[in-house]
Formats: sequence, C-alpha cells, structure tokens
Amino acid sequence: MEEEEEAIGYLDKVLEDEDDSEPGTPTSPGSPFSASEKPMKPLKATATTSQPVLTLQQIETIFYKIQDIYEIHKEFYDSLCPKVQQWDSNITMGHLFQKLVRAFPGALLCSLPARGAARDEFWPPWLLPGLWGCRGTPGVAWLTPHPCLQASQLGVYKAFVDNYKIALETAEKCSQSNYQFQKISEELKVKGPKDSKESHTSVTMEALLYKPIDRVTRSTLVLHDLLKHTPADHPDYPLLQDALRISQNFLSSINEDIDPRRTAVTTPKGETRQLIKDGFLVELSEGSRKLRHVFLFTDVLLCAKLKKTAVGKHQQYDCKWYVPLADLVFPSPEESEHCPQVHVIPDHELEDMKMKISAIKSEVQKEKANKGQSRAIERLKKKMFENEFWLLLNSPAIPFRIHNRNGKSYLFLLSSDYERSEWREAIQKLQKKDLQAFVLSSVELQVLTGSCFKLRTVHNIPVTSNKDDDESPGLYGFLHVIVHSAKGFKQSANLYCTLEVDSFGYFVSKAKTRVFRDTTEPQWNEEFEIELEGSQSLRILCYEKCYDKTKLNKDNNEIVDKIMGKGQIQLDPQAVQTKNWHMDVIEMNGIKVEFSMKFTSRDMSLKRTPSKKQTGVFGVKISVVTKRERSKVPYIVRQCIEEVEKRGIEEVGIYRISGVATDIQALKAVFDANNKDILVMLSDMDINAIAGTLKLYFRELPEPLLTDRLYPAFMEGIALSDPAAKENCMMHLLRSLPDPNLITFLFLLEHLKRVAEKEPINKMSLHNLATVFGPTLLRPSEGESKGHLTLASDIWSHDVMAQVQVLLYYLQHPPISFTELKRNTLYFSTDV
Repeated sequence: MEEEEEAIGYLDKVLEDEDDSEPGTPTSPGSPFSASEKPMKPLKATATTSQPVLTLQQIETIFYKIQDIYEIHKEFYDSLCPKVQQWDSNITMGHLFQKLVRAFPGALLCSLPARGAARDEFWPPWLLPGLWGCRGTPGVAWLTPHPCLQASQLGVYKAFVDNYKIALETAEKCSQSNYQFQKISEELKVKGPKDSKESHTSVTMEALLYKPIDRVTRSTLVLHDLLKHTPADHPDYPLLQDALRISQNFLSSINEDIDPRRTAVTTPKGETRQLIKDGFLVELSEGSRKLRHVFLFTDVLLCAKLKKTAVGKHQQYDCKWYVPLADLVFPSPEESEHCPQVHVIPDHELEDMKMKISAIKSEVQKEKANKGQSRAIERLKKKMFENEFWLLLNSPAIPFRIHNRNGKSYLFLLSSDYERSEWREAIQKLQKKDLQAFVLSSVELQVLTGSCFKLRTVHNIPVTSNKDDDESPGLYGFLHVIVHSAKGFKQSANLYCTLEVDSFGYFVSKAKTRVFRDTTEPQWNEEFEIELEGSQSLRILCYEKCYDKTKLNKDNNEIVDKIMGKGQIQLDPQAVQTKNWHMDVIEMNGIKVEFSMKFTSRDMSLKRTPSKKQTGVFGVKISVVTKRERSKVPYIVRQCIEEVEKRGIEEVGIYRISGVATDIQALKAVFDANNKDILVMLSDMDINAIAGTLKLYFRELPEPLLTDRLYPAFMEGIALSDPAAKENCMMHLLRSLPDPNLITFLFLLEHLKRVAEKEPINKMSLHNLATVFGPTLLRPSEGESKGHLTLASDIWSHDVMAQVQVLLYYLQHPPISFTELKRNTLYFSTDV
C-alpha cells in the first residue's frame, strides 16, 4: 500500500508540474511551448512588414514543430489527468508507457545518459524526485504523447529533434547579425520556479529549445521511479519494466549526438543547473601558476583540475574550490592594490620558448617528409607539448580577480582582455537573476564535480600539439587591417580600439588605435600591419578611455578602461589571401565597427625589392644614400633614432607595437622626397609610427644591412661552440662589412642598448629587440635566400632563430668601436 501511494505521488507531481497556466486561464500543459510561441507569434507578424526581425524561413527553422508537439502533450495531459484524479487500485498505467516507448522514432536525439553507470554519475537516488521537474521550470510539462497517437504522429518529435542543431545554429547566427533578436532570445520570460520570489524568470532561446529533449530523458527517469515503487506482482510491473528497457536502450544509443552544453544538472530542490561556460584558465595559487578547468553553471563557479588516473581508468575532475554566484564579487581596482603582485615572466624567455617550439615543429615536419619512425615523431610531439604547456602556463599576465564575500579571494591570469571580459559578463548576466546563497554537501559537490567530465565543452588544452594533422595550421605572414569607424554609441566618450590575434594557443594584443575624444561616431581610419603566427581569429575590442587617476591601478597589467563592445571573426585563408582589401563590419552590443583587411604571406611580405627611383632612400643601397648625403649614417636612421630617444624610449612596447600604417607611409613619402618639413612632421607624429618607419627602412633595403655575401658566415659563426673562436669570427665578420653598413649597424646597436636600459619601463629587453630587428637586418634578399627558405608556415624557422641570435650576440657584447675594429689586423677565416 505504501509503495502504491509513492507511485500515485509521482503521478500527482506530474500533474502538478503540468498545471503551469497563468491565473484565470484554463489548466493546460506545455509551458515551454507557450513560452516558445510568445516570441514566435510577434516575430511572424513582423516578418511580412517592411522591417522584419527575422524572415519567415528563419522563424520556421527555429520554431520547427513547436506547435505540433504542444498539441501532442496537451492531449496526453488531458488523458492522464482524470486517471490520476480518480485513482483506485484497479487502474493500470503500464500499458500507456509501454505504448509510448514502442512508438519512439528511431532517430530521436538526447544528450543525457540513460540509466546505468553513466547516468548514475548524474542522477543519484536522492536526486530523482527533483528530476521530475520543478513547478514553472521551462519544459516541466514534458512526459509522453497520448497512447492513442499513431507512430506516424510521433514523427513530429523526430522531425523536431532532427532539426534541433539547425535551429540552434540559425538562432545563434540571427543573434549575431540582428541585435533586436539577440535581446529577445536572451531574455524570454517564463513562469518562475515555485519557491522563487519572482513570478517570472528569464531563460535563453537555447535553453528553451533544449527542454523538449531534456523532458524525454526525464520521462525515462520517471519510468525508473515508478518501477521502483511498483510491487513485482502488480500487473503494471512487467509493462513498466519493458518500457524502461526500451527507453534506456534508445537513450544510450543516441547519447553523444547533441552538444553537451545543452545538458543540465538538477539540484536537490529540483532546480535546473546548466553549464553556461567552461575553459582552461591559469590560477595563481600559493605563489605558483596552476592550469585549472573552470566551469560556470547557472548558480555556481567551480574550479577543478583533472585527476591523474591509471591507463584505461575513467578520468575525473577534482574540485579545488567553488563560489556560489550569490556570494561572488569582483574586487574594485582600489581593493586589488592589496592583492599579491603578479610575477611576469620576461618576454625573452617566452620568445625563447616559441623558438624552441617552432624548431621542434620543423623537426616533426622533416621526420614526416622522410617517413621517419613513429616513435621518433611521438617523442618530438611529447617534447613540443611540454614546451607549449609551459608557454600556456607562463604567458598570461592580465589579472582576473574573484572574491567570495565570505572571505576567500582567487586570482586567475589571462592573456587576453577579451577573454576576461567574456568571463566577467557571463557571470554578471547570471547574477541579475534571483540567486540564493548555499553550501554544497560533500555528496552534492561530488555529483556536480563528477558531471563536469561529461558536460565540458572544452576537451583539450589549447596547444597546437593537440591539433589533428588535418586541422588548419592557421595563417603565417602579415595581416593589414584598417580600422575605419564605429557607430551606435548612445553618448559621447573618449574611444579607441585594440586588435588581438591568436598565437601559440592563446590571444595577444597586437595593435591599438589612437583615442578619439568626446564623440559618438569615431573616425579612426588607421591602418596596422599585424604579424601572424599560425593565427586563425581576429578580435576587435572597443574601449572608453579612463582619465580618472584615482581609478588607475598600480599593477601595470590591470586594464581599467571600460570595454564598450567586443567582437571576433575567423580568418578564412581563402577570403583574406587576395590582393584586394576586404571590408567587413563587426557588431558588438549594438555598436558597429567598420574595418578592412588583407593578408600577405610571410615570404611575399619579406621580399627585398630594389626601388626603381634611386633618388629616394627606401629600397636604395645604403652606400648610395650615404654617398649622396655625404654622411656616415643615413639621415632617416639618425632622425628616427633621435626622435625615439627624445620622447619614446620609455614607451611600452617601443618597436614591438605596430605604428599606424598610413602614418608610416606618410613618413616614408617625405623622407623619399627629402621634404623640408620632415622635422616638423616627426615632432607631431605618433612615436610608434616613427619606430615603424625605421624598421621599414631596414626591411626594404635591397640587401640586408649585414649583407648577402656574409650571411652564410654569420649563420656558421653564431653556431660555433667555442667562445674564443666565436668571438674572433663574429668580430672579423663585422670588419668585413662595408664602412657605411658597419657604421650604421654600430650606431643602431648602441641605440638599442639604450632602449633596453629602460626595460623596467618599456618592457623591451635585449632579447625582444633582437627578435624584432634580427631578421630585418640579416634576412637575405630573394636571390640569395633560396637555399635558406623554409616553409612559409614556419615563422620561427632555424634561420630566423639564428638571425635573432646573431643580433643578440652583438647586443650583449661590450661596446664595439669602429676605430678599434679597423685597427685590429687579426684576420680570421670566415670558412668556419
């Protein structure tokens, strides 16, 4: 008798959950469909007007079969209700469930596990009552179609599920291209949970579209619970048992077909806890960097690490800590001053590691080309993974601080402000809802952590060694980007943009426009040349500049300017590898940023092309220019260096940060024309443009400053292991240079050393400067480089590494005097 009452209780709960109508309206099920119909009807109404939000085809795709499924479930509810309300011991229900599961279409999709070991990781027995759904949660009206329905009618459900992924993709694309639809789909109003203070709550379109699929799984769980509370000798028992077996087999067969992001975990109170975002972040814990997998659920942020398990064992996560979103706060910049300072890894160490990684990549490619042993290739890949992991762990420097109002604080380090903004916005959006503080019991925490392995959407650490061989290696070369303008700002502000691209598994900031003051429609029209290192994406962030000194943080890596919008595009090799500019628009929070771009492969962009006009300075031999000017060092070199030392030697990233390409081209034109207004123009020009002009001059020399003739000897000399032999060889090579080349090189060398003396301020070490200038001063001209070129994708080839090392050798050497070099008569053969 007690078990029968338990079973009746479950059926009563079905009806209680189904009865979700507005006050004063007839009782009817299907609240998720009612919610889906609310945006569908007005969207259809606008589709035929002159300003449609979506086309009729898009509406039909997103809301495919919603109305039909609603009717199916309404009929089932109407049949179930009188049976439960007039219950007696003679009523049987098993045949209804049996008919239901036997009518399931074969291709139905669902992402939650079926009953068994896999599903028990999600749903322990003490959670099952809550799994029935909670009053008012979108999707609680899902049970099964009416038993009288024919299998052909159930094809409606199959059609809905077959269309599910297409519906999601269409909704996501429409949200990206249509701000009005984005707002609608992010804040759909549905009836709030029973215990909530709010009568209505907001859900996303994605969550709403998932509910029909979620309810199929919940129905299977109900079958399990009904069977559990049905006596073995009851007529319903074999029918329910058969129905459960069919249902479990069906669910397990299609378990992996839907993106696990759609899967929800249910709390003991019956509330849906859905995974919103996850990813790998570097946490600064007890003074050391640790790679963590962070999971953001609808009400909690959980930080975990993957446990080490024996081969063949099921992998699991270990929870390091969690913070309920109701208790999570972001410290202000003032509060952050009291947090521990971030130890930043010197740039030259990061660049060294990039070179090592690229050298290993070259070895892997050679082994594959020569059909080398798989064991050797695997050994190289293992070494590459270790180096890439070190780079991933040590490169991030932007702090992302999280504080639990109960006392504990946590610090993540990110490489991209875009990424930090994404995490912050996702958390703040969830915090707008009615959230309650809570403490998870050890069992609850174990269940939640156990679910992370299957729920995660990011499976691999973002390193290139984890990529499949057939995946795109990305673009290597130079991306030219013109940031034209932006519009859509509601009030005037001081605005600028930054550009980020991915490199070696993480994003880095590459360029920054000037600040356009007090405007709603900035017109930057600035061009940048961005070096790509296996890049696949371009990000644009739009900021409002903060001039309030009280808000500026002492931590150099803290960015306090307000992000007004951000957007990202994929760098399609087919689309960007054209000679013509490709114009595009990124929409971000109602703001539209207009930009153009074109791509130049590395081998094409680094060609040394002699100038047809010998009257200028760019593309003209250095000996010709100095003879014409009657100077020892070209005028352009002297003036650019003088200006950099006057007002740019403390500029962060001087020579590394791209100057505006249009400014550089303007300076190039006036130097070529020997315009008398050069000095006035230099004094007004952005310092990064002046630094860029100096780099461009050396890059466009018809032959490198250290000459084509001596290039092989420089490569061999830097490889010598004996210090004395290397010293003799490297000094002899300098003596072998033509006088204009040598004097100019020594002049530049001393300047770069003075720049590096300001490294604590400008962040430019000797190694950084060698990385920037080494290939520019040594790379052979096209006719001489055929024997030295490697794959275009291998930006850090063996030759490039050696070019950097040559310049670094001279930068680290005690002062070198032209007079002393020439006085020394020791001749050392260059045939080393």
